[in-house]
Formats: sequence, C-alpha cells, structure tokens
Amino acid sequence: MKKYKVGIIGATGMVGQRFITLMEKHPWFDLVLLAASPRSAGKTYEEALGGRWAMTTPIPESVKSMVVYNAADDIDKIAARVDFVFCAVDMKKDEIRALEEAYAKAECPVISNNSAHRHTPDVPMIVPEINPEHAEIINAQRKRLGTKRGFVAVKSNCSLQSYVPALHPLMKYGIKNVLACTYQAISGAGKTFETFPDILDNIIPFIGGEEEKSEIEPLKIWGRVEGDKIVDASAPNITTQCLRVPVSDGHTAAVFVSFEKKPTIDEIKKAWAEFSGVPQELQLPSAPKQFLHYFEEDNRPQAKLDRNLEGGMAVSVGRLREDKQYDYKFVCLSHNTLRGAAGGAVLMAELLAAKGYLD
Repeated sequence: MKKYKVGIIGATGMVGQRFITLMEKHPWFDLVLLAASPRSAGKTYEEALGGRWAMTTPIPESVKSMVVYNAADDIDKIAARVDFVFCAVDMKKDEIRALEEAYAKAECPVISNNSAHRHTPDVPMIVPEINPEHAEIINAQRKRLGTKRGFVAVKSNCSLQSYVPALHPLMKYGIKNVLACTYQAISGAGKTFETFPDILDNIIPFIGGEEEKSEIEPLKIWGRVEGDKIVDASAPNITTQCLRVPVSDGHTAAVFVSFEKKPTIDEIKKAWAEFSGVPQELQLPSAPKQFLHYFEEDNRPQAKLDRNLEGGMAVSVGRLREDKQYDYKFVCLSHNTLRGAAGGAVLMAELLAAKGYLD
C-alpha cells in the first residue's frame, strides 16, 4: 500500500488530537499538515494548543512545531499538499457542510467526524464492518459536485457505535423494536474531569441532539444505495435515552430488543462470535481481529477495564438474558473517541484507500 499524505482539519480539538495520536505510527498515512480556526492559524501547533492537550500520551514531537493552517482560508493550499483530510471542526452545521464541500470541490477527499453531512443522501455514513458497500454512492456524489477525486464521507454518531454493531449480526432474525439507554463519557463532549467539574458526583440526563441521532442514523447505516442516493431502512423501530456520566472514555449502552423470529441465547452468542466484516477480511491496519467480544462475567463490560480492547476498536458485550417486556436485554461498550470517533474514521479511510477511492 502506498503512503498517503494526510491533513487534519480541526486539529486542536479533542477528536483532532486523537487523530494526531493515531497518525503517529500509521503504516499507510503520513501526517503532513494541521489546520484549525483563525485564532490558531499561523502559530505552531504547541502554541495553538495553549496547554489544552487532553490525551494521556505526550504531544508527538513531529507535530509540535508544525505551523497551523487556516481551515477556511487555506483550502487550496491544503488541498495541494495532501491526498485527503480528516475533518473534526467545531462550527455551525451549515458552515461545516459548506467547508467540507469546498474541500471536496478542491479535489481533496474529506473523511469527516462531523454530523453535518450525515443526512446528505449521497454522502456515505460508513461503519466499515457493517455497510462498506455504501462507498459506491461516492461516484454519484462526485457527479453532483463535478469532481474527479473529491468527495465527503462521514462516520456515524459515537453513541450508536456501542450497540448497533451488536445488533447487526442479529438482523437476520428480524429485529422489530430496540430500546437503548446510553451512558456517555465526558470526552464525547470534548471534556476532561479538569475542565468539567460539574460532572463529578453527577449524572446529566440530557445531551443535545444525541437521542435523535441515535434513533435515526442506524436506519441510514442499514439502508441501501439506490441510484444517486442512500435510502434509509424502514426498520427496526429504535428509541433511546442518552445520559452523560462521570467516565473519562467509553460509552456504555443498556439494550433491549425484540424479534420477529426469536433466536436462542446460544444462537445470539454464536452470531456475535462469528461476525466479522470487510476490514477483518482485508486485515486493515486499524481493524480489530475480533470485532465483538462477549464477556460471561456478570460485572462486564466495564469502561475502565474494557474500553481499550484491541486498541479501542473492538466492541464489548455482556449480560445477555431474557427480558419480561422485550425478548432479550444486554449491555455494550465501545471507546467513544477511538471506535466511536477518530479511530472509526481512520478505519473508514483505510477501507476507502483499499478500495481505491483515495487514489
């Protein structure tokens, strides 16, 4: 595999920082450029951060002295230097849509962690193990944009990346209804315990827009490419509640599910154990060897113990049992800034590279 030159747009935020750590030793991707808001532009990355580095590992020496570009004003300069960009900016949605399309029209593919384009009909929202075929819509998007290389592809919301992967192998049994209550880490809000003292000894029962995303986005992931758009699936019926909890990293989901053809517990566990996708077949660098890990212990999965499983790219499942109102209930966990955010975007970029979309 050739080396691709990569830029990170929104490099000073928490997800941008996570992208930087993932690029440090990546075998396919070479980080050559950082961009952020006008207040950071022209400064070295270390100066632009101003002490806001939130990762547990130090800032890589190779990026400290990189001069930060202006994400909005330097599009042509950035596009000329990179093969594609990761985008994780903090802006209004209409501004993000315009920014990402401007990069695409400059013939720079965009792998986005933002939500702005998730409902654009010809923008694929890919969980690589679940719907890699949605990459096919890129050809229709390029036709609309008038580009040869440029396009936008997005990853889904971090909260549903804990439970949708566990539901996917069970779709063959006809999932009818899903209730998912997510208990979401503070890094999902770009916070640490130092910057979010209100979360200590506390649970906040509302995260703006999160429940709508968690209920609607899975239907696009499970949808189908039809002509020049992705048509959402009509089922299952999903309802969610999303709470912010005092955990640094790792989103946990309590899931309740009912089926048209109720499987046995053994059939469910077998489906989870045997499930793998295109990333595992292609042995992509960031792909977990075992995507879904089931724990038999009653007290697992736990965020503190299990969020970093397989480099934070695996999904942990436990406590599968029958339910009085639904058919079954179980608990899931994923690392929200790895599998749920930057890591999931890197895996998607690897998939698109392997399929030739970044050439």
